[in-house]
Amino acid sequence: MTLGLAWGTRPAEQTVPLPCDALSPYAGVQADRAISIDAPPSIVFSWLCQLGVAPYSYDLLDNIGRRSPRERNPELVRLEVGQRFMTVFALQSFVNGEQITLRSTGVAVTYRVQPEGAGSRLHVRVWFGGPWLVAHVLAWGDLVMMRKQLLTLKSLAENEAAAGVRVR
Repeated sequence: MTLGLAWGTRPAEQTVPLPCDALSPYAGVQADRAISIDAPPSIVFSWLCQLGVAPYSYDLLDNIGRRSPRERNPELVRLEVGQRFMTVFALQSFVNGEQITLRSTGVAVTYRVQPEGAGSRLHVRVWFGGPWLVAHVLAWGDLVMMRKQLLTLKSLAENEAAAGVRVR
């Protein structure tokens, strides 16, 4: 895998089939990102559902300066195919508690949560379409934004788990 196309992943994660693979743009560029989180999968998945209202990355850049919510809205776990995520994505498929797959023009992405010890492993794969150079530039930009997003989600999920909050 080319530098910048993987962050935090294990070799097996870069080859495991994910739902976004079936949606991948032709001649696309695959980028994988992953992080371990000291929170149960139910909490991590609930925070993924929050992506329906905010990107949880660099809010000044990708949320028009509005701060992504720091309290989870339990209603957002009610998912429906076609609903909007982060303004530009539509929910293509999901398995409650396990994965969400999103699509936008030229981009397909799956967020997958799995148990890992007492916590979770969050693995994200993004497929970028378009000309090779453009897809690679997008992947590099995504690396910066996705890294921040995953670190933010990790912090929020771990804080919630440490506080003993139960997922509804």
